[in-house]
Amino acid sequence: MRSFSEMLAYMEENGVNLLEAILENEAAELECSTDHVLQGMADRLETMRRSMDDGTRKEMHPKIVELDAPKMRRYRMERDPLSGSISARASEIALSISTCNSSMGRVVAAPTAGSCGMLPGVLFSWEEHQNPEGNLLSEGLTVAAFIGQIIAERATLAGAEGGCQAECGAAGAMAAGALVWMEGGSADQVFQAAALTLKSILGLVCDPVAGLVEVPCIKRNGMLVSLAFIAADMALAGIRSVIPADEVVDSLYEVGRSLPPSLRETGRGGVAATSTGKAITAKLRESAPSLEG
Repeated sequence: MRSFSEMLAYMEENGVNLLEAILENEAAELECSTDHVLQGMADRLETMRRSMDDGTRKEMHPKIVELDAPKMRRYRMERDPLSGSISARASEIALSISTCNSSMGRVVAAPTAGSCGMLPGVLFSWEEHQNPEGNLLSEGLTVAAFIGQIIAERATLAGAEGGCQAECGAAGAMAAGALVWMEGGSADQVFQAAALTLKSILGLVCDPVAGLVEVPCIKRNGMLVSLAFIAADMALAGIRSVIPADEVVDSLYEVGRSLPPSLRETGRGGVAATSTGKAITAKLRESAPSLEG
């Protein structure tokens, strides 16, 4: 499928809900059972959990940033976070998994390595808050994957092609849609949440310092999880995007094409072009000439 509207039509025609429709189509594509598809999602969740734990280990050594997830954890334990407990916990998890990625640990690209912390951050913090039964988290991941698939089909998930709006933007939309589904929302509300998220992040540049997925990528993961919660709340409250979700995705692609190359993962614009960014790059190149280029 290449659109959210096509999915809604399929659901109506076949008398199935969103999850059933996604599973039917994926199982047919992979020539397997729907249970196999759900088990694959459960396996990916376990990999995400391991990445969450690995990202806080002292042996993790990013080249630029410090281990920030433990700092967020201590902060959460000592006071009530201004952003709310579930959002702050999601930020902590996102920081941890993104650090694991930057330290060459194993992660699930969700949908990319650069945005790998956002979706699990939201999913696991929600899980801890709600303590759900059954396969609800796997269902949420399945819905999130469908949203990512539509964005990939109609636009792009690559920062080098569309800026970070395509990476963290897609991750935020996926997370928001998953939240709505897990909270009992309708398919339309799932897609509204995705659209509301993407509209709020259009134009976000990809500007990694020294070309590494650390600055501003890790903290960006930890910050943008908050959008998913707000977008989900708005959609569940009945707030709708005036622009349909498919058209929002199309606009993401057009905005990405309009971004100059310096703002698309080249490390030549944005914060990468600041004096501090350039100094960090120069220092790293002195110790690792392979970073040249």
